[in-house]
Amino acid sequence: MPKMKTHRGAAKRFKRTASGKLKRFKSMKSHKTGKKSPKRVRNLRKATLVSKGDQKRIDKLIPR
Repeated sequence: MPKMKTHRGAAKRFKRTASGKLKRFKSMKSHKTGKKSPKRVRNLRKATLVSKGDQKRIDKLIPR
């Protein structure tokens, strides 16, 4: 059986933490930030964890 290939698009968007969870960055911050409050734009910079349901799908795209 051949090795599993990593989905390169997913590999660029998600990083794995030391405990095996997936980290992602938030959307909606690339443009049209003038109408969003500074607090909202600032909070969009922070990374967050992928939800449990999505993590199962992304785990298949990014083997350990």
